[in-house]
Amino acid sequence: MSPSAAPRPAQAAPADPSLSLFQLLDPSVHADPHPFYRRLREEAPVHWDPFMHTWVVTRYEDVHTVLHQFSADRTPNPDQMKALGLPSLGPVADVMAKQMLFLDAPAHTRLRKLCSSAFTPRRVEAMEEQIQEIADTLIDAVIDRGQMDVIADFAEPFPAIVTAGLLGVPREDHGWLKAKSADFAEMLGNFQHNPDRVHRVLKSVAELTDYFRDAIRNHGDRPGLVRSLVEAEVDGNRLSEDEVIANTIVTMVGGQETTTNLIGNGLLTLIRNPDKLAELRDEPHIIATAVEELLRFETPSQHTARIAHADTEIGGRLIRKGEAVMAVMASGNRDPRRFADPDRLDLRRTENRHLAFGWAAHFCFGAALARMEARIAFTTLLRRLDDLALASDRLEWRPNSGLRGLQALPITFRAVGAAA
Repeated sequence: MSPSAAPRPAQAAPADPSLSLFQLLDPSVHADPHPFYRRLREEAPVHWDPFMHTWVVTRYEDVHTVLHQFSADRTPNPDQMKALGLPSLGPVADVMAKQMLFLDAPAHTRLRKLCSSAFTPRRVEAMEEQIQEIADTLIDAVIDRGQMDVIADFAEPFPAIVTAGLLGVPREDHGWLKAKSADFAEMLGNFQHNPDRVHRVLKSVAELTDYFRDAIRNHGDRPGLVRSLVEAEVDGNRLSEDEVIANTIVTMVGGQETTTNLIGNGLLTLIRNPDKLAELRDEPHIIATAVEELLRFETPSQHTARIAHADTEIGGRLIRKGEAVMAVMASGNRDPRRFADPDRLDLRRTENRHLAFGWAAHFCFGAALARMEARIAFTTLLRRLDDLALASDRLEWRPNSGLRGLQALPITFRAVGAAA
């Protein structure tokens, strides 16, 4: 959800529309935002965007500061939505206000401890064999074709099936859950307000709430994250039913949308860099650093909003308490002040403390699963498919400025072992 409106600071210079993040709504900029981010880092690394009613921060050090120090409690509650003239979005705000993604300590700390107790490294490790089986099954379905849409045939169903298994809901529901996840993602990181989508988002939030409430009450004996969240207890604290539902939804959405984008954007990057694709195919042992580099190079989650909890000076600009700030992680991940030769894809890059998973208290608690899924996805694709090539020069990106990913990625290939 976009940051709340704020008055323009008196110190702001005259507005330059070409420096506004609204430029990301231009399909040509959205397709390759890095030249635009480079310009922001060089000309206006910390600036007030009057069109977005927010400060925009684009250099690595400043983005890190915002993620580490500024408030994540930025979602208007239903009453505030009503005051803003958006009463219909009250049910969405009610769900988001219970998600740890949008909370600060102590509420965030409490939720994080409880959710982390259910989402353990042991649980993730135990899923590896199952995740590998899912990847191979999806490839089996297309391998005789010689062509596929990587998004529809692999990058979307792969994390959706994994997430259904993680949550402990029927695997066959993964397609429905994926569609609802995509609707909810309209409210995460997307500042392109489209009234036509509001009804669909509201409907999906209501349906997801009913679905997970039913899963809690009628399928509570099914092993998985939903049951673990219901049973989780830390220092005598437990999650309410509404908190279980809200955080199950955000786990599901985060686990699907960003992983789909990581696989799609990452494979496109490798195809466009055939020497790197060949390097990873020939030396699969570098997959761990390769995944980190793909996260840095084409960051799945481009930016996130925060609120200044106190007057703070960043980059020589004074940000007042209560003002909104947009931290652009994708720009920080290409900052030459932090990364050597940042526009070069280096699958062996070891000094790579990127910002793709956030930072500090709000570091993505599903990062271990996302990394495992990415490692399995890329190694399986390259192990089983050869001669990867784009089937079309025209690529369409999803109209979401925050969760940047492809609508489709049509490719041709030859099955490994088949005659050339």
